[in-house]
Amino acid sequence: MNNNLVLKGIVLSAMPVGDYDKRLSILTRERGKIVAFAKGARRPNNQLVAAANPFCFGEFELYQGKNAYTLSKANIQNYFRDLANDISTAYYGFYFLEFASYFCQENVENLEFLKLIYQSLRALESPRFDNKLVKAIFELKALTIEGIAPMMFHCIGCHTTEKLNYFSIERSGIVCQKCKKDIHVYKISDATRYTMQYIISQRIEKLYTFKLTDEILSELSYIIKKFIDYHIQHRFKSLEIIEQDVYNYKS
Repeated sequence: MNNNLVLKGIVLSAMPVGDYDKRLSILTRERGKIVAFAKGARRPNNQLVAAANPFCFGEFELYQGKNAYTLSKANIQNYFRDLANDISTAYYGFYFLEFASYFCQENVENLEFLKLIYQSLRALESPRFDNKLVKAIFELKALTIEGIAPMMFHCIGCHTTEKLNYFSIERSGIVCQKCKKDIHVYKISDATRYTMQYIISQRIEKLYTFKLTDEILSELSYIIKKFIDYHIQHRFKSLEIIEQDVYNYKS
């Protein structure tokens, strides 16, 4: 039986193994997250040197053994090399990869997450978008893909669609003027609510098509950060540099 296969995906992480090998975590279109070993990828003249690194997106030819995959060839279509031009931007990219690695399970298909990472990394490389906006869009859409995004289209109490200007972190959604009583809420603008509705409902290919004022971006970033801190409670190492940015929004 032929155990060779070709999977399309992106390298999430790469760790040294032994003297010359690497252990790769790859998010693939066909099989979700997998672990593959790139033998000799740390030798200077090895054909896998360039492909066995985070951000490499393309087709990976693998041999499927009994307990692991072995990478034999790679056809890389995008290295996302422009991310390395700015250390801060690079850390945003590493954060996206780390976020995906945390949520995506091994051998469980997650095409939407793969598409989201690819589009988000492209947005990071573009001078048209603020990194903080790309981060906020990525986070909220990732939560949507995983089924844990907040309810933003009607009040979580009475289901009205009127006067929705209060957000409850604990109850995971928007609240109207009437239902906010006895609930800890953050007041948010209509613009922030509309933005969150757009991100949640829009196709991934259409996500990075708008800009926000500094005030709305600060409010959006703050709300999403608070939501993730409360509901995920996982420390992402890549945030250590990113969190030097100041969130000015106050409840």
